[in-house]
Amino acid sequence: MHERELLEHELRVARSIQQASLPKDVPTLEGWQISPYYQPAREVGGDFYDFHLLSEDQLGVVVGDATGKGVPAALVMSTTCGMLQLAAQALDSSPGEVLQRVNETLLSRIPSNMFVTCFYTILDPNSGSLSYANAGHDLPYLHRNGEAEELRARGMPLGLMPGMSYEEKETILEAGESALFYSDGLVEAHDPKGEMFGFPRLRTLVAEHAKGEPLVDFLMDKLRSFTGDGWEQEDDITLVTLQRSAQ
Repeated sequence: MHERELLEHELRVARSIQQASLPKDVPTLEGWQISPYYQPAREVGGDFYDFHLLSEDQLGVVVGDATGKGVPAALVMSTTCGMLQLAAQALDSSPGEVLQRVNETLLSRIPSNMFVTCFYTILDPNSGSLSYANAGHDLPYLHRNGEAEELRARGMPLGLMPGMSYEEKETILEAGESALFYSDGLVEAHDPKGEMFGFPRLRTLVAEHAKGEPLVDFLMDKLRSFTGDGWEQEDDITLVTLQRSAQ
């Protein structure tokens, strides 16, 4: 096989690993809309998202990104997805403990130059409570009263150092409010002049977003007009929105 064919083959392998690891279905919860959007770059990155159905109708939502590209990134994201699922089912309702356990397990199983950023939240659909922990991932935004609030919680990426603990926080999503989880492929996209889409722009757009058009569609439209037609996507783009219906 020629080098080019080998590369194409590796891309296909990486993509099939990645697609096999992503959820096939989106959970349906009364009073909630859950909208994932996933657009892989040509050269597969390590983005992933997942949903965990937990006891007492609770739902775990995870968005993460393994460093690197191609098959190594796809294998690490796939391994991390499986570990998160197992830890979530064993520990049930503590996002910080889930990340702590996965960090310890992952350490001995990934190459030393790789790590995984990951945001993990558990939703109680009845109360609207979101409890969450963050392993070095981009901060999600909450669309609330025409503002975009950051969901902050401290924690190191997974697979870097042993003995890490993860700060746990909690907020409540009221009727009509939504949360946006995303990967850095969105904020690091460039326009033809080399300007980056960036966090300030994303935060402004989330704050401006009016009811009607789904937030994911609105953001992707804005991204397309920002990057222009000839844009070559450098990194996977992953968005997950969680919206509570307006009562």
